[in-house]
Amino acid sequence: MSVSTLSEWVLTYRQQPQQLVAAYQQLNANLSRDDNAWIYIASHDEIHAQLTTILHAINSGDKQVGDYPLLGVPFAVKDNIDVAGMPTSAACPAFTWTPQQDATVVARLKGAGAVVVGKTNLDQFATGLVGTRSPFGAVKNTFNPDYVSGGSSSGSASVVARGLVCFSLGTDTAGSGRVPAGFNNIVGLKPTKGWLSNKGVLPACRLNDCVSIFALTVADVQAVAEVAGGYDPQDPYSRHNPKTSPARFSETPRFAIPDKLEFFADIHSEAAFAKTLARLEQQGAELVPIDFSAFTQLAEQLYYGAWVAERTVAVGEFFRNQPEEMDPTVRGIVANGLNYTACDAWQAEYTRAELAQKINAQLAGFDALVVPTSPTIHTIAEMAQEPVRFNSQFGTYTNFTNLADLCAQALPGDFRDDGLPAGITLIAPAWHDRALSQFGMAWQAAINLPLGATDKLLPAPGAEKISSNHVRVAVVGAHLRGMPLNHQLTTRNAVFIKEARTAASYRLYALANTQPAKPGLARSQEGQPIAVELWDIPQACFGEFVAEIPAPLGIGTLTLEDGESVKGFICESIALADATDITAWGGWKAWLARHHSA
Repeated sequence: MSVSTLSEWVLTYRQQPQQLVAAYQQLNANLSRDDNAWIYIASHDEIHAQLTTILHAINSGDKQVGDYPLLGVPFAVKDNIDVAGMPTSAACPAFTWTPQQDATVVARLKGAGAVVVGKTNLDQFATGLVGTRSPFGAVKNTFNPDYVSGGSSSGSASVVARGLVCFSLGTDTAGSGRVPAGFNNIVGLKPTKGWLSNKGVLPACRLNDCVSIFALTVADVQAVAEVAGGYDPQDPYSRHNPKTSPARFSETPRFAIPDKLEFFADIHSEAAFAKTLARLEQQGAELVPIDFSAFTQLAEQLYYGAWVAERTVAVGEFFRNQPEEMDPTVRGIVANGLNYTACDAWQAEYTRAELAQKINAQLAGFDALVVPTSPTIHTIAEMAQEPVRFNSQFGTYTNFTNLADLCAQALPGDFRDDGLPAGITLIAPAWHDRALSQFGMAWQAAINLPLGATDKLLPAPGAEKISSNHVRVAVVGAHLRGMPLNHQLTTRNAVFIKEARTAASYRLYALANTQPAKPGLARSQEGQPIAVELWDIPQACFGEFVAEIPAPLGIGTLTLEDGESVKGFICESIALADATDITAWGGWKAWLARHHSA
């Protein structure tokens, strides 16, 4: 048995939360301690304690069912992220300890009603993209057990792909939250650095580490990120969202692609990515090749430069005292950090900054960069023969992302001819996570593959949630698409959402002596629905947009035909005395068209 998607799980148990106990009895029976995707499986008492906390709060009236957006949702945690009372090993038994406090992201998810069911396997100390560098064993690919699962978040991806949990947490420094997603046909979010707190996460490279999220659907990943994310004053690298980024991509997305694609002679991956690019073009996206040399140079910095010394610092004491307890490949990588000086480290930072600036400038005219999540895949046996070279190949399109302060989302793509998944990744500037998810949801609906390695299909979409970082504005006149003031929206990263109509309690007027010509919208007991456009504008840009609106116009709250309330243009009543009532035309564009043709 596999569990539902997050949204289906919550819908099922919101009506009968008391049934969660029975659901977990069945779920626990499906979690095998012989499955090496798990390092630790929560005991009956540990699960019961988490459920009791939720159910007691509901039964006592302290909280309502609706206060738990992740009501009883089972999730797994990569074993380099702390869960209170459960051991953290980072896939190194000699390193194991038991924290008494949850990592911030775990605490936030528990507070939203989610339940930790276990800790998952990983490449030791999160060092690798392969999923084989663990004394607990190599985690197998969920589609072909001869192949690797990808790492370092191998177990987290595996348990999601098989439907054992609704979502899982991983980490991503060089691609660990994306490569396993691509190899297992699931979704992996590598969020903007600093959005999800790293407090309680064993560092690999503190300047580049991110907590990542795996789920079967983009919608589930986004829902989890919105709960888990947010500024944490206890994490020195946590950041406030500046709330300046667009809510979604352009109506006709413009994507950059590498001018020279490298697949290391893997014809199956190359053919799969070609199918995906063709599919994107069929869906109306514009694909533009760009010089990829700066991306490649920055990717090489992560493991073949002084940045590797960050890994040495992260496990320095253990490396000095018990090196024999480490995986040999991991130990060799960590040891390389001793070869660099402080001067090398500063030069590495200067190089990173120069390349990152160039990369962000190259991406400025695009909605996102589209790349294969990995250019190739290898068997577990092959990986044993070439552990470093093949690992490096997997990072071709991932290693640069955090160094350049970009966000990324790994998505299911067209399968390879040999039946293995071959995902794609969309990469965008920092804080464009919401836009990535909006496109990802549309992409996943269009490709309509079975979810992960299950036989489940994508559920019907739920009601759209307006982003908390944006303001939805109803535009009625000169700010409509194609109108002279529309640029006041587009230059502030506002994006068109849809056409709509107001409730039937408004009248529309053509105002006198305005340049450019503008209408005025006024509430009336005798009105009719008026055509509007809905735009989402970043919160930080909303104030300067409003400041440009001249009297007698202003921004108030409008009621739409479906009952939704949004911000929108209103007009002072004094300006209506010499205005022309054009309500009967139903909208500004209709009035202009008929007016000019008369």
